[in-house]
Amino acid sequence: MEDTTLRIALAGNPNSGKTTMFNALTGQSEKVGNWAGVTVDKIEHSIKKSLCGTESILAVDLPGAYSMSPFTSEESVTSDYVKTQNPDVIINIVDATNLSRSLFFTTQLLELGIPVVIALNKSDLNDKKGNQIDAKRLSAQLGTTVIATSAASARGMKELVQAALSAVGTVQSAPYKQADIDLSDRDAVEAEDRRRFAYVNELVKTVEKRRVFTRVRSFDDKIDAVLTNKWLGIPIFAVVMFLVFQISQVWVGTPIADLLVGLLEIFQAWVGTLFEGASPLLSAILVDGVIGGVVAVVGFLPLVMVMYFLIALLEDCGYMARVAVVLDPIFKRVGLSGKSVIPFVITVGCAVPGIMASRTVRLERERRATAMLAPFMPCGAKIPVISLFAGAFFDNAGWVSTVMYLSGIVLIFLGALLVNLITGSRTRKSYFIIEIPEYKLPSLVEAFKSMCGRGKEYIIKATTIILLCNMAVQLMQTFTWSFAVAESAESSILATLARPFAYLLVPILGVLSWQMAAAAITGFIAKENVVGTLAVCFVGLENLIDTEELAMLEGSGTEVAGIMAISKAAALAYLMFNLYSPPCFAALGAMRAEMKSVKWFWGGVGLQLAVGYAVAYVVYTVGTLITGGDLNVRAALGGLAFIVAIAVFITVIILRTEKSIRDKRAAKNA
Repeated sequence: MEDTTLRIALAGNPNSGKTTMFNALTGQSEKVGNWAGVTVDKIEHSIKKSLCGTESILAVDLPGAYSMSPFTSEESVTSDYVKTQNPDVIINIVDATNLSRSLFFTTQLLELGIPVVIALNKSDLNDKKGNQIDAKRLSAQLGTTVIATSAASARGMKELVQAALSAVGTVQSAPYKQADIDLSDRDAVEAEDRRRFAYVNELVKTVEKRRVFTRVRSFDDKIDAVLTNKWLGIPIFAVVMFLVFQISQVWVGTPIADLLVGLLEIFQAWVGTLFEGASPLLSAILVDGVIGGVVAVVGFLPLVMVMYFLIALLEDCGYMARVAVVLDPIFKRVGLSGKSVIPFVITVGCAVPGIMASRTVRLERERRATAMLAPFMPCGAKIPVISLFAGAFFDNAGWVSTVMYLSGIVLIFLGALLVNLITGSRTRKSYFIIEIPEYKLPSLVEAFKSMCGRGKEYIIKATTIILLCNMAVQLMQTFTWSFAVAESAESSILATLARPFAYLLVPILGVLSWQMAAAAITGFIAKENVVGTLAVCFVGLENLIDTEELAMLEGSGTEVAGIMAISKAAALAYLMFNLYSPPCFAALGAMRAEMKSVKWFWGGVGLQLAVGYAVAYVVYTVGTLITGGDLNVRAALGGLAFIVAIAVFITVIILRTEKSIRDKRAAKNA
């Protein structure tokens, strides 16, 4: 059966407002950001019926591109889709505040033979600056319809859709046609690009009147002089992130979490009354185990949502793009591309889109290194783990979170240096181009939508993956291999499965704890599972969750340490192991897809495991010595041997992969 769906492709430069427009057209809430690399793959959804009168029209949001000659893999997605999928019409989103840059891409789209309609986006911002664009004259010069729009306020959306529908099937002539040149001749291509830029600049002069400011430095420039200063930029970033965590996990998140946990406890108690008279075993499994474990995870939802809200505000106001500029020189020194900054920043929200954003990096080795190192930045799913141990063992959760994130940045630098050392690659001068948006008041509405979207994902994960995982953990802890009820948890299926892994954790815990090993293993499915599994495994632990201390474990750190039977040094080491060891399965799948190499993938997993274990080993060993605790020498030597074994594995894998790549290149050039 022939597909009669009409497809409208949204194409434009990065940071032109494509995804914001996609959301306005479809009613979706896809991720938006004030930088390139937020959209790295095409996203499809039907346009709202109120705009077009039907539900059979599909909008396709394509990654931002500056040219139809792609330099990165996400630009290839745009180029390949437009050239091979033959959309019915293209809506070219043009940034009205930067017309000359945007129209270079426009002239290339007009050469493809596909109807094009131009959305002159951010027109409201342009008007505020006192700039004027003659849309009618621009339309006449380019031979296509031009509609003034503001995607942020949904202005002009209906007119834009109607113009796009009217353009379907029409034939448009290209105002500028590329000369017949050899595309493999770099000099010829560059000369052609210069001619195209000259044409665009002349066109802009005829249609745009810009307000010229006589001041040498604008207000934005003065702020940037401080925020992007090479000496002040990083300390300011550290302070900003500390405030984000302090607000989300202490000042604001905690009172809200107190209320939520209280309500969840009432719900858990109500469910318990429904099972009165039922089998005590069934009640223990469902009420105390499964529901108790999920309650332990969902109790951290306010902390996570407040953090997402604050991060969204920082992104929207333009600050996070400045963070990329501040970190760029440092990343170059360790052999990463300046574009690697973007994936690391995105990973603060979620590792999956962060890893996918590594495709914006042009060079293959740098892209793979970025994908394997991005999970060292703790994502939102790890916040419950950080909050649990910070609230239970330390007095101030805020500073613990800040240290965890700064440690992640340090590990990224060290990991990049290690990859360079293993591969024999040398750092080289590279260029990092990023769109620096103007400062603006962030939209509270958009930040709220972003927060709700992330919160929804969190709840769905808690009620599906984490629920099933907790159920499996509770069942395995209840029964023996003969499917008889275990007399004690020590003889259960879960204990026998987790105990071999528990021996590997002795050098970082100081004790043999199969419960802690089980929690770490389930954390590879979803990091929130660490909290849920601990709540299920430790007898009565789920009952410790109340509203008195950061929605976490009741009582002092000493009481909790007594239940878990670990020291504060061990708690910090275990926390860091879960943060910096391999991420969840979804993130690993994204990493495998972006690396496009099985050997590099396993080398990356080995690196993450080695780093997580080594950091935890050092923290526990040094922390125990400083606090005067007893250090098990045999366990310490065993842990060191394990680290060496993983390091050898990583080295062999990556060296063999690099040799294979060099051999293929040599054969190709021969």
